[in-house]
Amino acid sequence: MLTFFLRRLLVAIPTIILISVFVFLLQKLLPGDPVLAMAGEDRDPETLARLREIYRLNDPLPVQYWTWISGIVQGDFGSSIRTGQPVLSLIAEKLPVTLQLAAMSLFFAIIIGIPAGIISAVKKGTFTDFTANVVALSGLSIPNFWLGIMLILLVSVNWKLLPASGYVPPTEDLWQSLRTMLMPAFVLGTALAAALMRHTRSSMLEVLRQDYVRTARSKGLYENKVILKHAFRNALTPIVTLVALLFGELVAGAVLTEQIFTIPGFGKLIVDAVFNRDYAVVQGVVLITAFGFIFMNLMADMAYMLLNPRLRTRA
Repeated sequence: MLTFFLRRLLVAIPTIILISVFVFLLQKLLPGDPVLAMAGEDRDPETLARLREIYRLNDPLPVQYWTWISGIVQGDFGSSIRTGQPVLSLIAEKLPVTLQLAAMSLFFAIIIGIPAGIISAVKKGTFTDFTANVVALSGLSIPNFWLGIMLILLVSVNWKLLPASGYVPPTEDLWQSLRTMLMPAFVLGTALAAALMRHTRSSMLEVLRQDYVRTARSKGLYENKVILKHAFRNALTPIVTLVALLFGELVAGAVLTEQIFTIPGFGKLIVDAVFNRDYAVVQGVVLITAFGFIFMNLMADMAYMLLNPRLRTRA
């Protein structure tokens, strides 16, 4: 197991290096000049030259990249051009908010999508299967921003059950934090639940046709035991992959939902940074997001090893 983990970690290192190069170069292609944005109305040539010297923007691209990546290795992601605050502290402030939203959204997706997928596969061709597929397609089709606005209008404005927007850290008030996150998490979770339901159904249908499932039934085992212990466990591998990718998408792509519900998370941070041409923040956020995707894929690989004994034998 340890050898497999170290091997996967070594494979991830060149991927991280390539991603850092792409992030750095793509940032250079963004329109606008951060120095002009910093200078504001004071476009004095001496001021502009001084700012370029401070931020080493006159250096060749390889030198700029080496300076940037060397700082990151030492834990220095640079400073925000707009506020002067260290990028790492901004990320440390905003990332837990989005992680909380992503975790709650994934919880909704799992408790809705996986049971629905199992039931749909077991009841294939019935009215239950048809209904589950219709609901899943509806969840994939309805835009998150529209569902969020409708929930605010119905739950917050008309019924006054939950706050319409805002965020309360769980360290201050756990109950109020859960209440403020409930609607945005449900909005994100429904779309993910639809995708998870479809993948679970497809994976379960494939496993239910296998010989060992028919053998388990022929031995007189209870149907629930056949479904959950023999079929579902062997159908988990593609589902684990999807869950890992969905969590990465949640961290990176909760921009619209955070804007609608006024949640000061990762998505709002990168949107504000792009509009303000705060390139150091953009680079830091994108790089951390890429690290998150790689880490989740690594965790998915480790989960495969735990779920499938044959993979442990090969490793």
